[in-house]
Amino acid sequence: MKKLALLSLLIVNLLGSDIAWTDTYEQAQAKAKKESKPLLVLITTEQCRWCRKLEATTLQDDDVISKLNTKFVTVHVTRDKSSYPKNLTAKMVPMSYFLDGNGKVIYSMPGYWPVDDYQSILDDAIVKYKK
Repeated sequence: MKKLALLSLLIVNLLGSDIAWTDTYEQAQAKAKKESKPLLVLITTEQCRWCRKLEATTLQDDDVISKLNTKFVTVHVTRDKSSYPKNLTAKMVPMSYFLDGNGKVIYSMPGYWPVDDYQSILDDAIVKYKK
C-alpha cells in the first residue's frame, strides 16, 4: 500500500511540475554561482497582460519547465516591488535576463514569447553562458 501511495505521489509531481523559483535575487545569485548555472531573472508587473500570458502558456510547458529546472537557477521578481540590481532595468515587461553567477548580464530578451521561441532563447542563453 505504501508503494502505491509513493508511486501515485511521484506521478502527480511529474505531471504537475512547476518552475523551481528561488525566493530572492540574492539567494538565486548565490545558488547559480555554487551550482555553476546561468541565472534567469524574470521581471514582470502586476498589471501586465503579456506577463500573465507568458506565465499561463509558455512557462506552463513541460519542456520549458524541465529545461529551466535542470539548466538554470530562476527567480521571478516584480518591477518596482522586488529587490534586484538596478542595472536590470525593465522598461518593457516581461523581461528575461540571463546572468552568470557573478551577476554579469550575458543575455536578455524582452517580451512574451511562445514555447518554441522561448526554448530557442533558453538554448541561446546556455550557449552564451558556456562561452
